[in-house]
Amino acid sequence: MKEIIKHKFSYLLFFLLLVSCFASAYGQERTITLNLSKVPLNTALKEIEKQTSMSVVYNTNDVDINRVISIKVTKESLNNVMNQLFRGVNVSFSIVDNHIVLSAKSNKEEQQKKTPITASGTVTDSKGEPLIGVSILVKGTSNGTITDMDGNFKIQAAKGDVLEVSYIGYASQAITLTNAQPLKVTLGEDTQVLDEVVVTALGIKRSEKALTYNVQQVKGDELTTVKSTNFMGALAGKAAGVQINSSASGPGGGVKVVMRGAKSITQNNNALYVIDGIPMYNRASSGGDGAMATQPSSESIADINPDDIESMSLLTGPSAAALYGYEGANGVVLITTKKGRADKTTVTYSNNTTFSDPMMMPKFQNTYGNMTGEMMSWGLETDKRYDPANFFNTGSNVSNALSLSTGNDKSQSYISVATTNATGIMPNNDYDRYNFSFRNTTNFLNNKFILDTSANYIIQNDKNMVSQGQYFNPLTSLYLFPRGEDFSDVAVYERYDDLSGVNTQYWPYGDLGGVSSQNPYWIMNRMNRENDRRRYKLAASLQYNIIEGLNVQGRVSIDNTESKYTEKFHAGTVGNFAGPKGRYKEENRLDRQVYADVLVNFNKTFNEFNVTANLGASIKDLRMELTSLHGDLNNVTNHFTIENLTRSGYYKVNADGLKRQTQSVFANAEIGWRSFLYLSLTGRADWDSSLALSERGNKPFFYPSIGLSSILSEVIDLPEWFSFLKARFSFTSVGNAYDPYLTKVRYVYDDQLDQYKAESLYPNSDLKPEITKSYEAGLNMRFFKNTLNFDITYYNSDTRNQTFAAPLPASSGYTAVNIQAGSVQNQGIEMALGYKNEWRDFGWSSNFTFTYNKNKIKRLADGVTNRITGEPIEMPYVDKARLGGSTSPVVRLTEGGSMGDLYINRDFKRDNNGYIYLDAKTGLPSMVETEYKKIGSLLPKVNLGWRNSFTYKGLRLNILLSGRFGGLVVSNTQAFLDRCGVSEYSAQLRQAGGVTINNRNVSAKDYLGIVAAGTGEGDHYVYEATNIRLQEVSLEYTLPKKWLYNIADVTLGLIGNNLGMIYCKAPFDPELVASSTSTFYTGVDYFMQPSLRNMGFSIKVQF
Repeated sequence: MKEIIKHKFSYLLFFLLLVSCFASAYGQERTITLNLSKVPLNTALKEIEKQTSMSVVYNTNDVDINRVISIKVTKESLNNVMNQLFRGVNVSFSIVDNHIVLSAKSNKEEQQKKTPITASGTVTDSKGEPLIGVSILVKGTSNGTITDMDGNFKIQAAKGDVLEVSYIGYASQAITLTNAQPLKVTLGEDTQVLDEVVVTALGIKRSEKALTYNVQQVKGDELTTVKSTNFMGALAGKAAGVQINSSASGPGGGVKVVMRGAKSITQNNNALYVIDGIPMYNRASSGGDGAMATQPSSESIADINPDDIESMSLLTGPSAAALYGYEGANGVVLITTKKGRADKTTVTYSNNTTFSDPMMMPKFQNTYGNMTGEMMSWGLETDKRYDPANFFNTGSNVSNALSLSTGNDKSQSYISVATTNATGIMPNNDYDRYNFSFRNTTNFLNNKFILDTSANYIIQNDKNMVSQGQYFNPLTSLYLFPRGEDFSDVAVYERYDDLSGVNTQYWPYGDLGGVSSQNPYWIMNRMNRENDRRRYKLAASLQYNIIEGLNVQGRVSIDNTESKYTEKFHAGTVGNFAGPKGRYKEENRLDRQVYADVLVNFNKTFNEFNVTANLGASIKDLRMELTSLHGDLNNVTNHFTIENLTRSGYYKVNADGLKRQTQSVFANAEIGWRSFLYLSLTGRADWDSSLALSERGNKPFFYPSIGLSSILSEVIDLPEWFSFLKARFSFTSVGNAYDPYLTKVRYVYDDQLDQYKAESLYPNSDLKPEITKSYEAGLNMRFFKNTLNFDITYYNSDTRNQTFAAPLPASSGYTAVNIQAGSVQNQGIEMALGYKNEWRDFGWSSNFTFTYNKNKIKRLADGVTNRITGEPIEMPYVDKARLGGSTSPVVRLTEGGSMGDLYINRDFKRDNNGYIYLDAKTGLPSMVETEYKKIGSLLPKVNLGWRNSFTYKGLRLNILLSGRFGGLVVSNTQAFLDRCGVSEYSAQLRQAGGVTINNRNVSAKDYLGIVAAGTGEGDHYVYEATNIRLQEVSLEYTLPKKWLYNIADVTLGLIGNNLGMIYCKAPFDPELVASSTSTFYTGVDYFMQPSLRNMGFSIKVQF
């Protein structure tokens, strides 16, 4: 119980202690086993603290902790053990709350001569707020009390007595009584390192000092101070080894979370999400992964209410996540949700309101208009002014949360309701979410059983989310609109059509730039795309405490989501997207996940050894069913029902599904010696249905790990300023299974031919999971009484069995076959530097994170034998994504390169001397194809984050800077703007008289028409991705509680997120991604929605 309290206290800093007499009786009933010979007294006291989960409090002037003692007891009471340790020594002990208090024995005669007084006073924290339940003890006696709800206390003592004031998490004080005047005691936070309990894989709680790998903790308030519709975006810049990229789709959009670099060439590289020990299927839309892709929707993790999160652990390395098998290969985001609290009822209300506007937009020109009859803006100067930003609304996000936490020592409950209502900067773009959650924890049958149940119901709707690309994107026509025309004319986007009898689209400007342009207002109001989702999560856990140190736990979770997606394209939409009477699509999808596991947990101390072990088995069953109808409307114009769909024209039906099951057994063992040396072993075996029909048959895949950590400061005599030193090392092997249905012939429906046909990919029954072998080594250090901390980790991983499609001859009836070969390496460094201190009313904490990752493709499939043809495979490279049209850069994988390497094959035509060739007739240069050459990589070299928090009494200021250094990005948007003459650069080039090439002048229009052709030629629209930004700012003030008659805690705040760029050379935000799921279509702007600046206010009230 102590460990759980300490864990929660680090987040709440608010705990009511039990009555002293009950705590004393409880403490003395605990049994202790010791076998120590000729060791310092301090060693015995530390072991007692560990076995009792109590803290020993003493004054070094009264107790000689270096006194050599020997003791051997087995399951002896605490009272008897303490009597043996201090027999014949002038030291007495008492138990107050959860403290064992040691003090020098007092002289009775002198005590009788002291003048009795009534000592009273108030205890507050550094902000002046009263502290409840603070222990007040007369030193050397068992006479004690605790502070009341207002922080007040009163105790009978005598002049000259010493009052010992102590509270968990705060530095204790000793006060000598000289008179009966009321005391004002201010306690500062304790900077000593506590043996904190952290939540690790499968929800197993472990001592932080025993971990053999790097785990980073994120407090719940770090996610809720500045809220967004997807709380994962709030992690940007706050953790080492984690790259956070928000998608460009606005409110509710997905967040790309990659830990320690991308490892798989074909599989998803995003981290796994685990909620209260149970893996979550994160359904994310794949939209936005190409210029012609559909627009994305939200993702499952965005459904979670951040106010329900107690803490988050980031398991960045495979060693930390080894117990999750193949699902944990990319790292794990481990979320622990809130529970009710015993003997305290708390009601909390919070509101977070922010307003959004574009933080970065392309730079446009209004100097030159268009020629009559032309749509490009290469005409004469114009006095008309057009600002595309006026199309955008001021976005908003209003989040409200109300929660109730209550309970007693037998049952605790937590209930919450939350609403999130957001509008994007695009017209008619909305995101709404409603969360209802309940959790109860009950102990029964003399605490032998612990039942933990929870229920969550989520309603989520989104409308007209836009990320990038040509389709359903108003930005193409908005940005390219001719500068000499009147944009207000098209604001009335529909006009009545006498022929059809309905309003149809008004857009007299045709297809601007060849990008399927339509009236931007029509796209957002008459081409509606809506998602309606209903999700419920039910979970239950039952733990049976068999004997002390041994329990068995069973858990089960059901996570179901029903969603309906519709597209309603009105009559008047261009013919590529709708028929004369409109077009309708209705898609219904059901996602179901059932997870269950059983865990046997063992924790026992044997003399100098402590053994913690977990043995378990799990099953995870994932199902998906999808049906859709899509077609032109037939009878009634703009009547969007499936009955009104045509059966003769454009009409498509689709039915899809997924069944996947994973059965696993796993074990974990941790052996500690003398509380400073720890050995950790894990093993997991998976039976995955994706592998069921492979040549392995029913054989499982086994994933082991081993780790070693040592608290060197316990055995090495370090300087006084060097407070703590820990070294750790771990090695693991984890897998990542391939997609289902690749090992046998699968037939798919061809809606064009209205028949089934075999997939073009030849089935391969010899597939194996990708295997990632990884090791890491690190140091954790604390300095200057733990006010300064420094953590560093080096890691190296090698992911093998990468999957490639090897081509097959046409005579085989297939186009390719999956083969496995090659490996991808990631190695890097994670560092975290932190400082925290207080000077009276002022406090400062600073945290700096550094991430360096180097990605390298060690081998592809070149030279590997094709098991179908028997011939060597020729694969010197693999092209994974074209960032734009055929003349733009391509992401190409080669041996020795990285998974983000950019190649180009376009350049100016040159003469024999290497000079740019100018055509003799036109005097213009031209672009030609060349050999592919590498120009750099999309991947960053270093990511940094620097967070500072300043406190003064009730005031707190938080500032977060984040930076990304290295890498490249591509802007197709800039190429279009330049070619059409609407960019600021095109106007500047005109004013400069064009470009001089080989002493000949080339006009701006001609030059940009050449280098900006298509989506940009070669490397002309490639930019450095290095950027530094003001990521987050919050200014909060907690009102003095006495202002509100000690009824409630009220905190008011001004908040901001993604406030502005300090340094950036790219024409768009390099950290914004078109898709949160794509590994390779990233770092490219194809009319991408601008990055958003968010500012607003917050209020939190707690009763």
